[in-house]
Formats: sequence, structure tokens, C-alpha cells
Amino acid sequence: MLRFTVNHKDSDTKARVGEFVTGHGVVQTPIFMPVGTQGTVKAVNQQILEKEINAEIVLSNTYHLYLRPSTRILEQAGGLHKFMNWSRPILTDSGGFQVYSLTELRKLKEDGVEFSSHLDGSKHFFTPEKVIGIQRSIGSDIMMPLDECTPYPCDYDYAKKSKELTTRWALKNKEAFDATSPLYGHEQFLFGIIQGSVYKELRESSANDLRKIDFDGYAIGGLAVGEPTELMYELVDFTTDLMPEDKPRYLMGVGRPENILEAIARGVDMFDCVMPTRNARNAYLFTSQGIVSMRNAAYKDDHSPLDPNCGCYTCRNFSKAYLRHLFNAREILALELATIHNLKFYLDLVREARIRIIDGTFLEWKNNFSKTISINVQSKEE
Repeated sequence: MLRFTVNHKDSDTKARVGEFVTGHGVVQTPIFMPVGTQGTVKAVNQQILEKEINAEIVLSNTYHLYLRPSTRILEQAGGLHKFMNWSRPILTDSGGFQVYSLTELRKLKEDGVEFSSHLDGSKHFFTPEKVIGIQRSIGSDIMMPLDECTPYPCDYDYAKKSKELTTRWALKNKEAFDATSPLYGHEQFLFGIIQGSVYKELRESSANDLRKIDFDGYAIGGLAVGEPTELMYELVDFTTDLMPEDKPRYLMGVGRPENILEAIARGVDMFDCVMPTRNARNAYLFTSQGIVSMRNAAYKDDHSPLDPNCGCYTCRNFSKAYLRHLFNAREILALELATIHNLKFYLDLVREARIRIIDGTFLEWKNNFSKTISINVQSKEE
């Protein structure tokens, strides 16, 4: 059983500070997990990720690692930690969302999902049992079960059938997990994924069913797929009340900095999203003054740091003018420096949230942050 401790609760919101212990280290929550889909966080190496950005845990993906490099290669290497030379914790998504994204290339069945590889069109079949086996080969610290992520919008009947299928798969995932053992000497843990689309009745039913199965932690899936932001907040707030107090709560695939703070206020502990790394590669950088585009001509002669309130390697050493030059010249260094900054911004954000929860200023700080971001985004659009 995953050892999770809640060390402090905010008096004004449902925000909380905690920690959980894995064989590869302790993770402080709330936490943001950089996405390393294929065993690498794009544009940064592992030394920078650990020493400069101080990522406590990263996320990789079962679907992608299964296709390439393959479980055979990972087992030869002794698991993903050794293969990618990463000594800290890893969480692996089951690949359910990636298969969901294939749309016409997948076929859902009672015992699993058939899909065609996006690499070469080859046919594959994921069952709950197979997904557990793949994650044993990967050796991740936290494993996610096979589930179906419903689209938005979807009608109630579809959402209900999907939720029921996910629950049946969840039980099979847990049975396969309990019947197998880790391959590399460290303990692995399994989270459950609460589904139900935008229907509270289905969310409640899903959460109750999964609690009976008894997972090490619980995730909220099926959100941030196109629904209005306020509806997402409402459903997160509703769902966290259904989740155990003594286990980590993970909101999958969210999101913008203000989304993360609003979800923390509603009781969420863990987050992942490709936004900071993907935006960085497209020259969009998160700063304390809002989002800026490094291709903007306004920065051509601007020799000030990207963000005077940031202490990352990029902001300590390089100017906006230099970053703009790198992007316009299509230099690879632009991607690295931008990614370092965006990831450090996200990690510093959740670290500051922990401090604010403990000292009792979280709500005011969150509201001021969201207001500043909103004003600057509106000004940029105007």
C-alpha cells in the first residue's frame, strides 16, 4: 500500500499539503509531473530535469513505450529507470487516452481495445491484464489501469456504458496487479481512474465502485477534453469529495497554471500536462506577467530577463532578445531554454502553493495570481 500522509490542510479551501513514498523517493504534494511520453521529457536532459528543474516525478506512457522501444528492450535494460537513467519516481499512464485519440483506428470490445499503431499501422490488442504486464516491464512506480476516456460531448447512455466498462476493466486490472510481482526489486502501486463524463450521478457511482476495489490512489479522468472550464471545476470539486482522504488525488491532463491552482483549491494533489513543454517548443512562455511569445518583434531590442521573478537557468543567464533570436534562427537551444523555463515555472508554482497552504495565504495568493494572468491574457488578445 502506498504510504501517503496529509501534513496540512488549508482553512479556506480544500487544498492540502502531503507526501507519498516510493522506492525511488518521496514526492511532495501538490505536485506537477513533467510529461516524458517516450521515456524523455522533450528538449531537456535528465541532469537538467533533476538538478535545475528539480522534478520530483515524471510521467511516461504505456502505449508509446510498448510500441517503441518495446517491453523486450525495457526488460533487457532492467526497466525504464535504468534505460533512461532516471533515479526518481515515474508514473505511467495506461495508454487509454492515446488509444481513445486514435478514433477510427480503434475498436472497443468487452475484454479490451483493438487498435492500429500510429507508427506503422500494425494491429494490437490491449486488455487490462496486458496493460498491467507492460507496466511491470516498464517498472514504473505508479501504474494506471486501462480505462475508456469518453469524448465531450457524449450522451448519458454512452457515458453510463463507458463508465461501467471502465469499472469492469478496473477490477481486472487490480486482479492482474495482485496476481503479478514487480520485476526490478522496487514496489509498484496502482491507481484507479474515476470516469462518468459530465454526469455527477455517474461520477459518484464510478468513485464508489473503485473505492470498493481499493486502489493505492485515485485519478479523475475524462476531463479537460473540451468541456467549459467552469464545468470542469464544478466536476472536480464534486468528485474530490467522493475520493478517500488518505490517498493521493490525481487530475489527469490538466492544464494551464490557473487551472492547476483552482484544482488544488478543490482538493487535488497531482497533475500532468504537455502544455508547458509543448508551448515552450512553440515559443510561448509562462511568466509572472502572463504568457509571452518569444517571436514577438517587441523583444528584438529587449535585453532584460524573460521573467525578473524567476530564478531558472534561462532567466538567470539570457535576455528576451537572445531568446527571440534563437527562435527566429530556428536554433535547437531555443527549445531547451524555453522548456527549462516553462517547467521550472510550473514546478515553482506548485511549490509556492504548498508554502501558501501552510502559512494560510493560499486563497488570496491564488486569486491574485489568476487575476494577474487573466488581465495579461486579455491585454495580449486585445
